[in-house]
Amino acid sequence: MRHGGQMSDRRGEFWQGVRLSVPVVVASAPFAILFGALAVDNGFSVAEATLMSASIYGGASQLVGIELFGQHVAPWLVVLSIFAVNFRHVLYSAAVGKRIDHWPFLKQAIGYFFLVDPQYAEAERKGENGEEVTFAWYMGMALPIYVFWVAESALGALFGRLIPNPHAIGLDFLLPIYFLGLVMSFRKRPRWLPIVVASAVASMIAYKTVGSPWHVSIGALAGVLFAAAMPIRPEEPVTSDETAEVVS
Repeated sequence: MRHGGQMSDRRGEFWQGVRLSVPVVVASAPFAILFGALAVDNGFSVAEATLMSASIYGGASQLVGIELFGQHVAPWLVVLSIFAVNFRHVLYSAAVGKRIDHWPFLKQAIGYFFLVDPQYAEAERKGENGEEVTFAWYMGMALPIYVFWVAESALGALFGRLIPNPHAIGLDFLLPIYFLGLVMSFRKRPRWLPIVVASAVASMIAYKTVGSPWHVSIGALAGVLFAAAMPIRPEEPVTSDETAEVVS
């Protein structure tokens, strides 16, 4: 009976994660399709575009990589630019690591591969609520996002030229709205507003001066440094993962 109860609990946790994945799948669909279309326009085959989504699995870094491939820049610059975009995942891993340190090594490795922005936000929110971040829950959210991202990239590569410009019909605005909702969900944290403002201002200045994709990492680092420099009030709990929300 106990084993059956555990299996039932895991199924429930898995489907709870699946429900959380639905808005992410909807919001990321235009970007996955756009990536597939741009990849083919820049000389990739449908198989190569799909493989890039399946192996790299990082929307912003994939788009940056495609743009740089199209300009025929040096390979080291492509790698460095993708690293700049994905630097925030170093911060995500440090924060989520303490939530999943009870998992076996192989499960942790799988979890880190699927650690995209919404996955981090939901795992962090679950941990802050005192709930255990289980592997079943984590994969319930991660797998639909991953599978649909890869499938939609393939659809974009196959039929991208038949799809209207997502910028013209406003589809590209879905994902920023979703990320804004994620940021707002952390608003009860101490010093949330000044940290977010510092990160946003630094990111916008960097975008105008240094350019993309460096503004993402610069904004994140500015928020982290600002949070570390701010004095802690006696009544505020000290947490190791109190970092800035990244402006994506």
